[in-house]
Amino acid sequence: MNLSPITSAFAAGAPAGAAGPESVWLQFVPLLVIFAIFYFLLIRPQMKKAKEQRQLIASVAKGDEVMTQGGLLGRVMQVGDEYLHLEVAEGVVVKIQKAAVTLLLPKGTIKKL
Repeated sequence: MNLSPITSAFAAGAPAGAAGPESVWLQFVPLLVIFAIFYFLLIRPQMKKAKEQRQLIASVAKGDEVMTQGGLLGRVMQVGDEYLHLEVAEGVVVKIQKAAVTLLLPKGTIKKL
């Protein structure tokens, strides 16, 4: 059983110095590029949107007109730490979580509808 052709074939395919430190870094370059693409296209915009949502929730005050995630429109009657009271109709007040607020509407929007 002669293994020399197989051994010489593997030896001929591997250039000298292919396992050096330069080739190890070159293998990580595509991974770094993919991570950078994911960061700028997915992670960064999502973090920016979450920051804007936190600022919106922090700025809600009594008398503001808001829309919730469920599409409910109303006027803020009372603001607490985690909840707020929302008047959705004449005399109808519901208690919702602050995190459910998605949009701050201009004053007078509810009357126009």
